[in-house]
Amino acid sequence: MHEAGLRMTEPRRRVLQALEHLGHATPEVLVGHLAQGSAPLPASTVYRNLESLAGAGLVRHSHMHHGAPAYHLPTHGNHLHLVCRGCGDVIEAAPELARDLARNLRSTHGFDADVTHMAIDGRCCRCSGEQRETQ
Repeated sequence: MHEAGLRMTEPRRRVLQALEHLGHATPEVLVGHLAQGSAPLPASTVYRNLESLAGAGLVRHSHMHHGAPAYHLPTHGNHLHLVCRGCGDVIEAAPELARDLARNLRSTHGFDADVTHMAIDGRCCRCSGEQRETQ
C-alpha cells in the first residue's frame, strides 16, 4: 500500500478485509456487509476507497452485469467470470479457456483482450438442463 502512495486507513483496511471475506462484491454488497459491524461505512467512503485501491492495483474489478462492477483482491486470482442469466450464479473458469478468443482478436483486430476483466453471459448447466462435470 505504501509503495502505491496510499496510507492504510481504517476504512481501507475494512474494505480490504471485507473483500477478502466475500471474494467478489459490488460496492452495494460491501456497504451492506460493512454495515453489519459496529461502525458502518458510508457508501461514498466505500466507493472512494474502492476507486483509490483499484487505481493503485490493490483491488481489481470485473463487469459481471449491466450494473456496478464486482471487486476482488488480486490474490483471488485471474479467472473468467461466467454469469448465468437464469439463476445469477457466477462461475469462475480458467482464463486459458478463452486463449483462442484472445488470440483471434489480436490477429484479426490487433486488440489485446483482458478476458479476466469481463464476464461472459449465458446459462449454467442447471438452468439449461444439461448435465456437465465441473472442472
